[in-house]
Amino acid sequence: MAKALKTIFEENNIEISEKQLELFEGYRHLLLEKNKVMNLTAIEEEEEVNYKHFLDSVLPLTMVDIKKGASFIDIGTGAGFPAIPMKIMRPDIKMTLLDSLNKRIRFLEEVNEDLSLGVENLIHGRAEELGRQSKYREQFDIVIARAVSQLNTLSEYALPFVKPGGYFIAMKGPKAEEEIAAGENAVKLLNGKIELVKEYSLTGEEERTLILIKKTGNTAKKYPRGGGKPKKAPL
Repeated sequence: MAKALKTIFEENNIEISEKQLELFEGYRHLLLEKNKVMNLTAIEEEEEVNYKHFLDSVLPLTMVDIKKGASFIDIGTGAGFPAIPMKIMRPDIKMTLLDSLNKRIRFLEEVNEDLSLGVENLIHGRAEELGRQSKYREQFDIVIARAVSQLNTLSEYALPFVKPGGYFIAMKGPKAEEEIAAGENAVKLLNGKIELVKEYSLTGEEERTLILIKKTGNTAKKYPRGGGKPKKAPL
């Protein structure tokens, strides 16, 4: 029998209410229904969703001290991970979701409305463009990304959104040492400093790495570079 979400959370010392469990089940239902007509996730089996989407999204809340009412932006949110599970667990967070694909944003608008989550902003756009706009630039306490881009590229997308003194949380897979070493120069150029690298496991097999980067000052106005340069020619 698959482990229930409540059991999985309790095994990780995470308290969850019946209302929050209902919201996760509502989210799961909407995700799997929409997944029949658009590609949102390759993970559909209940226990896998519980571990690889829900627990994975929520664990950073146990590793980083996040103040009440913090402003968050999840860049490249996809199907809403980690932002939606975080909002379920911490409704006080002022959450902005950003994705480059409009149909994913429309799906997340449906989730937000159906579950009455109170997500503040859902934005269709590209991080390299929005990071240069005064409305979003250096406006967030915390930027989070659960993304496949290398840290040097990801930092150029993310750090321009972070207020000086705020944080960028990069959620990565296993064995991130080489990626971190290759990304240190980019982090420094963007006025960031790696404060924490935490390796952990979801299931005993699924290894993860959380990288916490503090924004130490303003990012130079030339970043993020346009035209796909963060990917083509990383800092």
